[in-house]
Amino acid sequence: MNVSAMAASRMISDLVITAIPEDERLWVPQAKGVWFRPLLLNTVNGEWVNLLRVRRSGVLSRHRHPAPVHGFVLKGSWRYLEHEWIAREGMYVFEPPGEVHTLVVDNDTEEMITLFHVCGALIYYTEDGQPCGHDDVHTKLEMCRRHFAETGLGEDYVDQFVR
Repeated sequence: MNVSAMAASRMISDLVITAIPEDERLWVPQAKGVWFRPLLLNTVNGEWVNLLRVRRSGVLSRHRHPAPVHGFVLKGSWRYLEHEWIAREGMYVFEPPGEVHTLVVDNDTEEMITLFHVCGALIYYTEDGQPCGHDDVHTKLEMCRRHFAETGLGEDYVDQFVR
């Protein structure tokens, strides 16, 4: 077997799914009024791609990324308290690593859905700037396993998103 044939035999299959599902069980609760829909959980590179859905207004989290984040707003809008811009439907957002920012959904947004590609982790901070938790591909994977087990899909349902 040549090298390219060996590589092809080890390749992981393509992942093609309906991103916004009709089945509500596919949305993993993250906080009150906040869910995520896993699309890709890359445990090798430590990254994940998900849809973040928010159905409440207010501050969601104060956090920092040690690596880049890409976002594309599918529905609604959101912003960071530390910036002048508002991410609106159809907009792409690139977040360079290093800055602490505070994600807010304003009162006039009924529902926000944004596709996020997170490279690395999210480190959460208190209002006075102290680290208070984190999320990474492994915490997301465990949240999915628990949720899918509780909803009857089975904890291994998440395996289809793991690469």
